[in-house]
Order: sequence, then structure tokens, then C-alpha cells
Amino acid sequence: MTGRILRIELRRSAALGVGLLSLVTGTVLLLTSTQIFVGRWMQLAISSRSMLVVSLPFALAGGAWLGQRDTRYRVNELFASTVRPRWHRVIPTASALAVAVATAYILVFLIASGWVLPTAGYFPTSAIVVALVGVPALVAAGWLGMAAGRAVPRVVTAPILAVVGFVLVGFVPDFVAMADTDATLTRLRPEPSAVLLVPTFNGLDDFQTIATRVSLLQTLWLVSLAATGLLLLGAVRRHAIAFAVLPAVLAGAVAVAFLPVGATRGAAVVDPVAIELVCDNEGPQVCVRRAHAALLPDVVGPARQALGLMAAKLPNAPVRAVQSQQLTYWGGVGLSTAPTRHADDTVVFDTPTIDRVGRADLSGDYFLPSLLEAAWQQECGDQSERDEELVARTVATAWLSGQPPTPQRWWEPADVERAQGAYQALVSLPQAEQRDRMAAAREAVLDCRSDGLLAILPAEKR
Repeated sequence: MTGRILRIELRRSAALGVGLLSLVTGTVLLLTSTQIFVGRWMQLAISSRSMLVVSLPFALAGGAWLGQRDTRYRVNELFASTVRPRWHRVIPTASALAVAVATAYILVFLIASGWVLPTAGYFPTSAIVVALVGVPALVAAGWLGMAAGRAVPRVVTAPILAVVGFVLVGFVPDFVAMADTDATLTRLRPEPSAVLLVPTFNGLDDFQTIATRVSLLQTLWLVSLAATGLLLLGAVRRHAIAFAVLPAVLAGAVAVAFLPVGATRGAAVVDPVAIELVCDNEGPQVCVRRAHAALLPDVVGPARQALGLMAAKLPNAPVRAVQSQQLTYWGGVGLSTAPTRHADDTVVFDTPTIDRVGRADLSGDYFLPSLLEAAWQQECGDQSERDEELVARTVATAWLSGQPPTPQRWWEPADVERAQGAYQALVSLPQAEQRDRMAAAREAVLDCRSDGLLAILPAEKR
């Protein structure tokens, strides 16, 4: 009987509409920004969690609308006069809403996975765990919305809950983060662990994953919150209402005590498999990280061209090109890991731009110059760079390519003049002297010293 009622609820109640709205909205939002996750399962999981900013308010509002149904049709007194427990009536409706929102969320993930599967070179099982945490989040939102709709059966309840839900998951974490930064956006202290009670994630690097402990604690909290919503929905007496809040309170206390501080940065850890090297050895070795294995065929050609230009001009030139494993800025903020210096025979390049189909976007001819520039770089930690070093590196890169230096958009006229003068002075020297000076500059760079590179600038300009 309960199964039959559940099927009727799914066909005829607002639960189906809430699910369809979440499905369409989530799919459209994800597929308009495929470059964020294409070819990377963990980024798809994080993007799915980010879509809770939209789907969670829908679940809250839809639950409130369903919770008002008895009052809207004026059957409260009729049902209250029957001997049938309230649980028998609310469970099929609550189950229908849970099935609708959970199915919509999973379908959005499966649809978007069509853009990941063809080019993904690595499938971390933790991505499924991270993504599935969104299911109890939506169920909890739906059941809490139903309880609120039953308690306050007003027309404005559903839209107010939608706004509250959007503010809670969309703005509160960012507001807390901004409150702990100064005028220069330097973080004064990490975000409190309670921020991770909000189920959305932002700013995960491709080489990171979410610690399993964090996902389990979030699941515990969200399942308990869903239990509280269901208990409130079925509660009739005051002591039952007081008892209904206990699961959420207890689980919240446990989660806050064991969740890390620092929001996403505190929950993220480097995935050791994602940073493993995948190499092409049909010539000078070119390697990318496993998380970006699909980019290897695209970067092999430019990387070997860059290695050839270096070999033609530099003594003891690098003979292999490897993708950097350093985290992007947003993924590494607050981390104090020591940099891994690369060997003299290796040039380390940054991840190229990824296009909408998961391949390397090399349009604009930016990649080859960036590879040549990498010959004059070393992982030296947070060591700050002066403007003179950037100008000198541009001149050194131009020397490798045999083309005059390209001015950067942020350069002052004096910088342009300095770079052009240094380049002309360098190429006017005998070939042997050019090679000796640039070899000394690269040796200093690999030792994290700037003196050798700055030496190619005219003395009066430094």
C-alpha cells in the first residue's frame, strides 16, 4: 500500500515538479561551463556540489509547498480526526520528494559525466563519495522545508525559504572568509570548522581531493539533519518537537569538533595518484600529471620544439619537459608545503588552458613562449620577484626564441625600453659570449639566485 501511495505522490504531487526543475536548472548550469570539469572526475564532483547553491533552495521551497498541502485544501481537521497516525500520511509524501530531488541530482551528474568520460585519464573513487554527499543535503533541505511549510502554512513561506537557502549556501561561506581577511586580502585566520557544515565546495585544484574524513562527517551531519526534518514533520506534541531537534544538534556538535578549519582549503588534500607522471618517450621525454593525461598528445609537439630551441643555444640544456605539480593559487592558499626543486635537465611547465572538450587549448601561440620562459624558472617557494627579474626573464626567453621581446600589457614605457635595449645588447655579443652569459644566468636561476639573470640587463638600468 505504501509503495502504491508513493507512486501516486510521484506522479501527481509537486515532488515531480521540484525534481524536474532541479534537473533542468542543474544540467543547464553545468553544461554551460564544461571547461571547469571536463576530463576531470573530481572537478565534476565539486561542480555538482556547487550546484547545490541552486538546487538546495529549490528543495527547501518545494518541501514548504508540499508541507502546506493539507492546509491549502482545508483537510487538516479531517485527517486529524482519523485514528491513522500522522506518520502514515507524511512518509509517502516525504519519500516522494526525497526520491525526486535525489534522482535529479544524480541524473545531472550522469549527464555531465558524458563530458568527462571521453578524456578522463584518472578516476578517483573519492569523487563519487564527494558527489554523493549532495544527496542527503537535498533530502534534508526538502524535509526541513516540508516541516516549515506545515508549521507556517503561508504563501510567503516557500519563497522566503528559497531566499534563505540561497543566502546560506551561496553567501555565508564567502562572508565568513572575507571577515577573516585584511584590506590586502591576506588571511588573518582560517575559517572555523562550522563553515564545512554548508555542503557546497569551491576552489579545489585539479591535483587535490577532499579528505574522506570530511565527507563522512558531512554525511553524518546531513543525514542527522534530514532525520530532524522528518521527525519535525511527523511531530504532533511539544515533547516530540523537542526530541526531533536532537539528531541535528548532536551530529552538528560532533562534526564541528572533528571537521578541519579553513573551509575548502582545510578539507582538501593532495591526491598522490593525480600527480603521478604519464610520459611520452618517443623522443625527448615529455610528461604530464595523471589528472591531465588527456593533454599529453597536445603538449608533446610544442614541448619538444621548445627543448630543441634550448638545445640549440644553451650549454647543458634541459632534455625533458614535465608538468608542474604545484597547486594553483586558490588551492594552495594557507598551505606551507616546501617547494620541490626540479633537476637541471628538466624544464617544468604550467598546465595549459583546458578547452570545452577536455583538450589543451593552445590557440593564441602562448604555450611555446611559456615553455621557453620555464627554462628560467625554479620552484623557490614564496620568494618574491622584482619587476627587474620579470623583465630579464622576458629578455632571456626572447634570446631563446630568436625574436625581440614581446612587451607585457602591464609594462611601463621604461620597462619596454629596458627590455629592448638589453636584448639588442645581448645579441650584439659574440655567440660564445652569449652562450656563456645565458648558461651562467640559468645556473643561478636553478639555484634560486637572481643575480645571474639580472646581469643581462644594462647596469645603469638595474
